[in-house]
Amino acid sequence: MATWNSRGLRGSSFEEMINHTNEVYREKSLALIQKIPTPITPVKFDQQSRHITLAYFDQQSTVDYIGAVQGIPVCFDAKECAKQTFPLQNVHAHQVEFMRLMEEQGGIAFLLIYFSETDECYYMKFDELLRFWKRSEEGGRKSIRREELNEDYFIRDIRFPFIPYLVMLDHDLSQRS
Repeated sequence: MATWNSRGLRGSSFEEMINHTNEVYREKSLALIQKIPTPITPVKFDQQSRHITLAYFDQQSTVDYIGAVQGIPVCFDAKECAKQTFPLQNVHAHQVEFMRLMEEQGGIAFLLIYFSETDECYYMKFDELLRFWKRSEEGGRKSIRREELNEDYFIRDIRFPFIPYLVMLDHDLSQRS
C-alpha cells in the first residue's frame, strides 16, 4: 500500500502536496506544471478582513493542473475521497471532455485520487476514467470501488510532502507504446 504515515497528510492538503511536488519537478527541470485557478467574480467583501465572503464562478474550469513533462503536454485533476469508493459526481463532464481533447492532441490526461481513509494515492489513466464514466452514463454504477483499481497505479514511495506521480506517468507512457 502507498502510505506515507498513519497521521495522514499531517495537516497539509493533498493539493498543497501536489503543488510542492510540482515545484520540485520544476526545479529539477523534469516538468513545468501550473495550478489553474478557478475563475470567480467576487460579490461581497468583508472590509475588515479584506476577504471575499461571496462569489460566483465565471465559467466552468477545465482541470486543476496543466503543463508539460519533458515536452509532453499533460493535464490532470486532483480529487480526494473519504471512503474506499470514489464518487464519479466529483468529476464533471466538461473536465472529461477537456481531458479527452488533451489526449487527442497527443497529450496525457489523468486523475490523482487521494483515499483519505487508507492514506493512499492513485494515478488514474484517462482511458480507465473513461471506462468508468461510460459505465455510469449507461446506467451502471456511479462510483468506483477501490478494489476495481489497478494495483500497479497506486503511487508508492511517497515521502511527505512529495508525491512522485511522474513515476506513474512514465509507467502510463510505457504501456501506450
